Amino acid sequence: MLEAKPVAGALGAEIRGANLSSVLTQEFISELRELLNRYEVLFFRDQAVAAGDQRALGLAFGPLQSHPAYATVEGFPEVTILKSTSAMPTKIEMWHSDMTFLAHPPMATVLQCVTAPPTGGDTLWASATAAYEGLSQPMQSLLDGLSAVHDFSYGFKESLAEEGGRERLAAAVEANPPITHPVIRVHPETGKKVIFVNSLFTTHIRELPAKESASILSFLYEHMATPEYTVRFNWEPGCIALWDNRSTQHRPINDYFPATRCMHRVTVDGDKPY
Repeated sequence: MLEAKPVAGALGAEIRGANLSSVLTQEFISELRELLNRYEVLFFRDQAVAAGDQRALGLAFGPLQSHPAYATVEGFPEVTILKSTSAMPTKIEMWHSDMTFLAHPPMATVLQCVTAPPTGGDTLWASATAAYEGLSQPMQSLLDGLSAVHDFSYGFKESLAEEGGRERLAAAVEANPPITHPVIRVHPETGKKVIFVNSLFTTHIRELPAKESASILSFLYEHMATPEYTVRFNWEPGCIALWDNRSTQHRPINDYFPATRCMHRVTVDGDKPY
């Protein structure tokens, strides 16, 4: 039996009694899925997890996705390397849900800390469920039924602007044209409504004029980051976070340079958010 210790009011729990490098039984995965639906992001400490173990954990929840813009662990194309150094710092600093530029954005993400800076480098998560519930009823009614465009090129515009960036990412740009998702989606397992736009990949709301779209998106991004809807996690090597990409957003805190931060990520394929 796993022990879940909630770490914030809106979302997040530290899970004790789990060994993620052992054989993953169906009973164990069912318990994890139930906890994930309840807390939206789960934290594990002191885990000695190889790339194959991390891949197996992701596969226990469904088929895995790859990412068109990042390197991967040798022999494990589903395990993405997210490494940030002073020479090559990360360009992702905005609140986002992973890979919403896909027709099937990830259902869940498994992120493992390989190298942590001595200080800093935390990650924030926000509950899109709590944020929706915190909206007024008139605002909820306005947003229901609207749709928004998500774009790979918009999210990676800084990388594309680098010398050689457009050539390096040409195949990814071609394979990932802009895609439309609802502004408010219904979580397929909990049945709860969640806000499903993010500042990294969402370009505009289709049904509104440009100024109205920009104003509402700006409001939603600020609303999502309300402290009462968030949780913050401090990484150490061997820590793993498992989160529901359908009902959360996250943001790295890039306050650790010139130190290095290296993470391994696995993303689980999701359903169409309709």
